[in-house]
Amino acid sequence: MLAILDVDGTLVDDNYQHALAWHLALRRAGVLVPVWRAHRAVGVGSDRIVAHLGSEDLERDRGDEIREYESEIFGSMKDGIEPIEGAAGFVRELEERGHTVVLASSGDEEDVEGFLDLLEIRDVVDGWTTSADVDATKPDPDLIEVALERAGGGPAVMVGDTDWDVIAARRAGIPAIGVLSGGFPEAVLRDAGAAAVYDSVDELRRELDDSPLARAT
Repeated sequence: MLAILDVDGTLVDDNYQHALAWHLALRRAGVLVPVWRAHRAVGVGSDRIVAHLGSEDLERDRGDEIREYESEIFGSMKDGIEPIEGAAGFVRELEERGHTVVLASSGDEEDVEGFLDLLEIRDVVDGWTTSADVDATKPDPDLIEVALERAGGGPAVMVGDTDWDVIAARRAGIPAIGVLSGGFPEAVLRDAGAAAVYDSVDELRRELDDSPLARAT
């Protein structure tokens, strides 16, 4: 069984840093977007979040500039980012049970590499994706499809914390498990199509035997 895991908000507690960074980056560009709206967009790839929060015109005229602002601001926050409690243990439990584990992140390569080191899980994951691997990020299914390809196919389940993760998994034709650690309400995850919802990956680890990761074939 292939476990495809999101990173931000699922394994690493950084969704609110991302939300604030996008809020401040857009404000620096003269566009005021409430932090709560920026938070609800976490999980959308950086290639499309400017248009999502602003407009297509803003993306065309200043998209790259705003992404540079966000990268700078988020970079200044990295030292305060910590793993989600129990995240590394969850990944190791999956590996011990014989699951193939691939991380499917729409973050940039530097961030994903840094979080692999923060979590200390390089030795147990079978691969990972970044925004550089696809033309379109979540909620498009491309990242999930790349993860499936790298694992050689087979039955799979996605684990993520946003509705964008769940939608991407659904579009790729696989079930998704939602976790609440990214700050998205259970109703939002279930409305997007989550097969099950847990407080965190640590709770999911404790209930693996009864989860979609055990039931899927």
